[in-house]
Amino acid sequence: MLERLNQTLEHIEHRLDRSIDVVELARVAATTEYHLRRMFSALAGMPLSEYIRRRRLTVAGAEVLGGRESLLEIAVRYGYGSGEAFARAFRAMHGIGPGEARRTGSALVSQPRLAFRLTVEGSSSMRYRVVDRPDFNVVGLKARVPLVHRGPNQAIMDFARGIDQRLLGRLERLPDQEPRGIVSVCDDLDPSRAEGTELDYYQGVVTSASAPEGTTALAVPAGTWAVFTTSGPAPEAIQELWRDVFTQWFPSNPYRSRPGPEILRTLMSPGTTEAEAELWLPVEREQA
Repeated sequence: MLERLNQTLEHIEHRLDRSIDVVELARVAATTEYHLRRMFSALAGMPLSEYIRRRRLTVAGAEVLGGRESLLEIAVRYGYGSGEAFARAFRAMHGIGPGEARRTGSALVSQPRLAFRLTVEGSSSMRYRVVDRPDFNVVGLKARVPLVHRGPNQAIMDFARGIDQRLLGRLERLPDQEPRGIVSVCDDLDPSRAEGTELDYYQGVVTSASAPEGTTALAVPAGTWAVFTTSGPAPEAIQELWRDVFTQWFPSNPYRSRPGPEILRTLMSPGTTEAEAELWLPVEREQA
């Protein structure tokens, strides 16, 4: 998988001054557009679209300082419809407008070319299982919240505190399949998975039952799931588990992510911040 991702990076480099089709990038990576975006974001620490934008503005910056072509010619070559749009993007990255940069020869910001390499650590093993599941419902309460990669998610904490505990008690009687108990579910995430993008967050249960009054239901179609377990301080251990799944497990196993909700079952140890967690991710086998 890493070799194919590096071929994708090379493909990008040769097309910085042309239109870049993410569907074509997924073909180079021999995977789906959905999985490519997820993998790239996890490995690179930025969305694929952001990397392409920063590489273009890096190369464009060198041409601005070179002074051989007009700013408008450079802007058009790198996909900007006007000099004003180019100037805004240029300033957002470099902290200075292209005209001023050319006049003064100012230092600019550079986004280096990425290359993915496998680092073998072997310090711990990852506990997982793969299961096929029929369709089911997630039944509970729903909110639209921002994505937070590290540290507490205040929007989720505020939402959870506002839930009627009597309603949660009624929901706890509904689960008739794994994962049992109250779960947290994230759905409709932005493909970039960029910090601050919004997602649908559910707190509820997994069941074949319909939604009681005052709740909402998310219908989940049948499919394959990879189930990962971890323990440690919350939320850090859970956020690190998600990172490790995409940086270690997917590159080493014949599966890729597919669209669908992410389901988390967390059991807190009384009086501590320690938790036992089970993460369910929708997957499919890579095509041979």
